[in-house]
Amino acid sequence: MWTDEYISKQLLEMHINPDINIASRKEESIDKTIYWILKQLGKNDGEILDLGCGPGLYTEKLAKKGYTVTGVDFSENSIEYAKNRAKQDNLDVNYICKDYLDLDFKEKFDLIIMIYCDFGVLSIEEREVFFKNVYNALKPGGIFIFDTLNKYTIDNLKFQRNWEFSQGGFWQDKPYLCLSQSSHFQENKAILDQIIIIDEENNYKIYRFWNHYFDEDDINNIFERLDFKKVENRQNILEDDGLYNDKGVTFYKATK
Repeated sequence: MWTDEYISKQLLEMHINPDINIASRKEESIDKTIYWILKQLGKNDGEILDLGCGPGLYTEKLAKKGYTVTGVDFSENSIEYAKNRAKQDNLDVNYICKDYLDLDFKEKFDLIIMIYCDFGVLSIEEREVFFKNVYNALKPGGIFIFDTLNKYTIDNLKFQRNWEFSQGGFWQDKPYLCLSQSSHFQENKAILDQIIIIDEENNYKIYRFWNHYFDEDDINNIFERLDFKKVENRQNILEDDGLYNDKGVTFYKATK
């Protein structure tokens, strides 16, 4: 979805719309998150890496506060938009269009962030690679901050099927039928949103979006196998409504 030429443009429009909580959070929530994050960092300068930075909603604000910022995302549309914004505002932000599983920084950053529950989309195997990359990229004493869904989200989700017909919309610019289904795999603490798009010639595409939810013990069990010194968590940073935007999101801070 993020690399599809048509769909990625629709996603970008959602990202940069400050009035909706889809693809990214509203500006008020972003500001609250950044305020909390910088309190954890505890200093007014340093190098920050934003993983899955999208169109630069967080990187821009961090750069304006005087931090040296690098943003990584594998959506070309989002990165190009972010670069143009940085140039327009005369911001010195290093944007990289790349999968963050392929990064190889060495003790470069004081702070690494990954926001909007991206951590939950990683498989168990991908997490191993990801944490190695994050650990290596952090300076000694550096911190990694990320957020995840928790069980509150699951308790308030409705897992159901739906369909709709469109003359052209989010998924493609010609008529299509959209069949959607959300499922809960409780033993794996996983949720799946599956979308099937069928066009007028009966061609179809299937999109599957996995996410996982975690509690404090789950995260502690993951980190106890790693070399991070300390893991803390914080809830109720977000006060908006809906998935990814309310108390169903827990923030975690891991210190190298």
